[in-house]
Amino acid sequence: MLQILLGAISLGLIWAILTIGVYITFRILDIADMTVEGSIAMGAAIAATSISNGMSPYMATFLALLGGMAAGFVTGFLHTKLKIPALLAGILTMISLYSINLLIMGKANLSLLRMNTVYTPLENLGLSTTNAVMLFAFLSVLIISGIIYWFFGTEIGCAIRATGNNSQMARAQGINTNNMITLGLVISNGLVALCGALIAQSQSFADVQMGIGSIVIGLASVIIGEVIFGKRNFLNCLISLVLGAITYRIIIALVLKMGMPANDLKLFTAITVAIALSLPVFKSYLRPIKRSIKGGDL
Repeated sequence: MLQILLGAISLGLIWAILTIGVYITFRILDIADMTVEGSIAMGAAIAATSISNGMSPYMATFLALLGGMAAGFVTGFLHTKLKIPALLAGILTMISLYSINLLIMGKANLSLLRMNTVYTPLENLGLSTTNAVMLFAFLSVLIISGIIYWFFGTEIGCAIRATGNNSQMARAQGINTNNMITLGLVISNGLVALCGALIAQSQSFADVQMGIGSIVIGLASVIIGEVIFGKRNFLNCLISLVLGAITYRIIIALVLKMGMPANDLKLFTAITVAIALSLPVFKSYLRPIKRSIKGGDL
């Protein structure tokens, strides 16, 4: 059981990077960006192909980050310049990335067995694979969270937040909202692709279909983090996102341990997200009941 929990925590830390990316589009920009499902696989494809061709794992991971940022830029361009609705723009980019990822890898999946990864130096120090992944992912999340916290406190970061909060007011203040939306999508998908690169190296393979359902997993982590750990301020939100991703992975590990078929995981995740998003509605139904109970007591 301890090994299962450690594995869930290490995987949750990696997925926390994607969760932060999904949060940027879903909460800050108020956009449901479907590009995520293509950019996570793109990050894995770029990293796996680069490493298998002899490139340094760190440079390969950086290239994956750039690839994801390019995907986010395409979605932003389709939405802001060509006036395609954000959801449809993300879907178009996601569909295109499927073919692009196949071209990058040359086949549907690519193995990284017995190849050096970003976790190899830690393994050489005597750490187990799980502990090496956990330590590297923890340090990565710590650095990324610090950068994101700093960035969204800058003038540009505040402009992105203002754009998502009230685009008309932001334009009245002289903010180019189109540029801010595109920048937000670039940052988001860069983080998602980085997550894909780290996942591919942790599981020693990349697959063109590994992104299916990733947007739902990201949303589940965001919702779980906000509901359980709160969202009082931006720093608290970032911490909640990380803890939400870890909690989600622990829940999945425990559910699998209890005997749920792996094929039902996507359904379980979808139901979890639906229930979490519906909590405000449930609370609104419960308020009149609480009032009536209190009135009866009086």
